[in-house]
Amino acid sequence: MGQAQRPDRRTVLGAAVLGAGAAALGPAAAAAADGGRDGGAGRGRTALPVPAVIAHRGASGYRPEHTLGAYQLALDMGADVIEQDLVPTRDGHLVCRHENDITGTTDVADHPRFAGRKATKTVDGTEITGWFTEDFTLAELKTLRATERIPGTRPDNTLYDGRWTVPSFEEVLRWAEREGRRRRRPVWLHIETKHPSHFRGLGLGLEERLARLLRRYGRHRADSPTFLQSFEPSSMERMSRLVRTPRVVLLSSASSRPWDFTEAGDPRTVADLVTPEGLEWISGFAQGIGPTLDLVVPRRADGRLGEPTTLVRDAHARGLLLHPYTMRNENRFLPADFRRGADPDAYGDAFGALRAYFGTGIDGIFADQPDTALLAAEDFRRS
Repeated sequence: MGQAQRPDRRTVLGAAVLGAGAAALGPAAAAAADGGRDGGAGRGRTALPVPAVIAHRGASGYRPEHTLGAYQLALDMGADVIEQDLVPTRDGHLVCRHENDITGTTDVADHPRFAGRKATKTVDGTEITGWFTEDFTLAELKTLRATERIPGTRPDNTLYDGRWTVPSFEEVLRWAEREGRRRRRPVWLHIETKHPSHFRGLGLGLEERLARLLRRYGRHRADSPTFLQSFEPSSMERMSRLVRTPRVVLLSSASSRPWDFTEAGDPRTVADLVTPEGLEWISGFAQGIGPTLDLVVPRRADGRLGEPTTLVRDAHARGLLLHPYTMRNENRFLPADFRRGADPDAYGDAFGALRAYFGTGIDGIFADQPDTALLAAEDFRRS
């Protein structure tokens, strides 16, 4: 489809949002939504606001990531979208973990019966020693308890170590259904396929399994309250042939290279993908990009924010929305000009940083502390 025929990013997002709201709220709401369509600007009852706040692995700034506790807290805080990362089990179930290495996010090391499962593997070119989801059945994973991934930075979160299990993705879909009925509005999800080429090579392909679950729970349509995402563009190309759910290509540092490109011998790097030509290519099978924030506003040599790049403008010109990652309140993660005090784990001027990022025109942001980002987004929309 030529650029002149392609709907702009707000039309794509608005149609998805309003369609999802209609499906969730029934005929009366559908009629109201159709009559009040605002292209995703956030004024309609069922529209995502711009900028939207995406709870990164749930409210991971306050609870161990990728637990039902983190997802529930994010939703209760008012997050617009909740993120899940998907990896497979040995028996083919999809579970929510940031990585298939669960050494640092569960108490697996405390289970003598699984001591022999510890292994050294190479995942996307990196050698890792630990315990991996693909070596456990779902039933075995359910005997483990989730723990805080970065206890040194977030010691308060360790209070909740052991409280929740590793959720299967189907559990999350059922949770979203229940919460959607209770709140009388759809619960938006942002779902990432992790290391898809690696798992396809193990006979545990993610995309087909994900597509089956999306169809089972009615999230396979273009107007579903769902985004799909991956750092491997070929995964989103594959998903485009399986479901119509909106898709986002994640982009790491400019010098990095998607692993599927490495395996295929494709010499392009992220720097090539953020050019107008690269964005045009992405727009052929995806509706958005999820760049690292440094691709939107680079940091200078002293760690302070520099001048914004043309990425927002270039992506929007090609009908792509932008959901960059990741905003965190702690000093150690903030640009130097927004850090406050000497404690790297104390909160800095997160509101100032969010104001700078929102000012670039991004459509949403991933945040570990969604309540902070929500307040900043509300301030920005009023300004």
